[in-house]
Amino acid sequence: MAVNVSELKEKFAELFGGGGNIRAYFAPGRVNLIGEHTDYNGGHVFPCALTIGTYGIIRPGEDRTLRLYSMNFDHMGIVETSLDDLTPSDEAGWTNYPKGILWTFEKRGYHLEKGADILFYGDIPAGSGLSSSASLEVLTGLMLRDTFGFDVSMVDLALIGQYSENNFNGMNCGIMDQFASAMGKKDCAVFLDTNTLKYEYAPVKLPDAKIVITNSNVKHSLVSSAYNDRRNESEAALKALQAVVDIQTLGDLTEEQFEQYKDAIKDPVCRKRAKHAVYENRRTIHAVEALKANDIETFGKLINDSHVSLRDDYETSCAETDLLAELAWNVPGVLGSRITGGGFGGCTVSIVKNDSVDLFIQTLDKAYTEKTGIKAEFYVVEIGEGAHALD
Repeated sequence: MAVNVSELKEKFAELFGGGGNIRAYFAPGRVNLIGEHTDYNGGHVFPCALTIGTYGIIRPGEDRTLRLYSMNFDHMGIVETSLDDLTPSDEAGWTNYPKGILWTFEKRGYHLEKGADILFYGDIPAGSGLSSSASLEVLTGLMLRDTFGFDVSMVDLALIGQYSENNFNGMNCGIMDQFASAMGKKDCAVFLDTNTLKYEYAPVKLPDAKIVITNSNVKHSLVSSAYNDRRNESEAALKALQAVVDIQTLGDLTEEQFEQYKDAIKDPVCRKRAKHAVYENRRTIHAVEALKANDIETFGKLINDSHVSLRDDYETSCAETDLLAELAWNVPGVLGSRITGGGFGGCTVSIVKNDSVDLFIQTLDKAYTEKTGIKAEFYVVEIGEGAHALD
């Protein structure tokens, strides 16, 4: 569905009244093509921004009240909070994300004298793992930056979003999601070294293929999932390795070095987590090299290998996403398919030849519903721009 910004502004005026300096913004969701759970392990990631995301309409306030409304959670109505009371709570629900950005700005010395009225609308499917939370965080940061004249860059906004999610919302995520939302570029994926934040834009040229996202419709909540456990296990593995080899992150190791030193990790679970982090980082580097060389077959094979590693070594897949990937691998014309995002549900991403897209959707739709009783959703996606003002 195309989003009509004029209609969003009309809804804003209906809720908050007309007049004043009202502006509209957008921040995209993302899909990660390869490089999963490497972003907090000092490795590389390869996400791209999507053309779906979160829209925001903002107007500066007259006092220290922040008034928030989401068309996706309209049953909550307008949620009011004071700039003097920025604390997370279960009752606050989705508003913890924008509140966390305000809190982080304050922590960084950017003081808001006045609040704001903000309307949000997102067209990212909830619980899909396409980073609706990062989109909301980056969007809020961009709106506040422009509205109150804060001197922060787009990379700063990504870091603010990550800090907020880590420290206000309790989700120990890496930088990838916020970085992709803030720094995305049309028809390109972002090849990002999460250890240094050095990045380059790599054109995603798929003249004979499409990117298809399949939503398992298995919902996840990463804060309450095993996501933080995986990070702790990876950190334990790193600490064990640092006793025998001079490294700062798991991303510093090649596959050969990992095999040489892996026995230093006594816990077999932590050893598996580290293996994924090391091998996935190298896979991501090789995948970008293959894409640059127009070797889409190798790119797809590495995507498949990524899923196997996430299933067996990092164990962030689940029965439903495993089924979707395995079904995809057996469809002629599918070059690669894997779970994408934090895991424990959510979506798969597949590279599908143009003349196989219909067959792919028909085959997975039928077999997945027969085996699980759940209806999958399919999105043939385009790669869009990062967060920006709409007027």
